[in-house]
Amino acid sequence: MHALRHFYASVLLDTGESIKALAEWLGHADPAFTMRVYIYLLPSSSDRTRKAVDRVLAPPSSDNEHDRVAKDADDLDGQADGLSGWRGTK
Repeated sequence: MHALRHFYASVLLDTGESIKALAEWLGHADPAFTMRVYIYLLPSSSDRTRKAVDRVLAPPSSDNEHDRVAKDADDLDGQADGLSGWRGTK
């Protein structure tokens, strides 16, 4: 049972759950205790920074994504054109 509990905690931390929330889920009265037990599972600041920058600078996953974004932009332009007469001006 302890292994399952530890697995659960590690999955939550890996997905970015906070120590405070994890402590509540595990029934720990003090989040500091949870931090001491699971600190080694937390990514370092440099790892978080690297991953954040990698996500932002990553190329689009496919040409389809680029096409979808371009279509969405065209749709918004069309909606804006349709608003030109909303004040009674044409």
